[in-house]
Amino acid sequence: MNSVCVFDVNETLLDLRGMDQGFRDVFGDTSVRQAWFQQMLQSAMVTIITDSYRDFGTIGQAALKMVAARRGVELSEDRLRSVLSRIKELPPHREVPGALQRLAEAGVRLAALTNSTQQVAEAQLSNAGLVPLFEQILSADTVRRLKPASEPYLMAARRLGVDPAQVLLVAAHAWDVAGAMHAGCAAAFVARPGMVLDPLAPDPVIIATDLDEVANAVLKQGL
Repeated sequence: MNSVCVFDVNETLLDLRGMDQGFRDVFGDTSVRQAWFQQMLQSAMVTIITDSYRDFGTIGQAALKMVAARRGVELSEDRLRSVLSRIKELPPHREVPGALQRLAEAGVRLAALTNSTQQVAEAQLSNAGLVPLFEQILSADTVRRLKPASEPYLMAARRLGVDPAQVLLVAAHAWDVAGAMHAGCAAAFVARPGMVLDPLAPDPVIIATDLDEVANAVLKQGL
């Protein structure tokens, strides 16, 4: 088994519903959290296309201000921080700790690769109790290019000492899966509720409903 399983963090490993109370307190509506995350991803894509890097935390703040403005909500700096600080305390999805543990016990190398800054990523995975399972926690901030640009995936391969083709990127986002494959990596898609693959992109080698199914496929196929 030569591959390294490299996991996206937000929504793939950690449940963003852990932020819902903050959005309920400020907006009275938890669905605003999805609108905020989609705006954050859209804004991140703009920084990639225009080559105008901003770290993911800065993008998250700007996206929340945009969502608030659309809804006519006055958003003080204190309220903004109260909503966004919860991203460091997200719980893992139910099956995640056990699935990662099975892979680690089978000798599979595990790493995390996120668009969040190194500080936020380490806080997130520490609070979720997942840090001991990972060989490395990697941030796209290191190369000042966000996923799905190729640079973060290639950086991960370099840091892990493998060829890109030996990286299996595991993500719940179609754009992340497509980016990894474009960079020469293999990919596994986790179809969390509401997540679907992009019909314009190639299919990943694994399509699963949760991380247990990904682990089963990795161990069965010897990826």
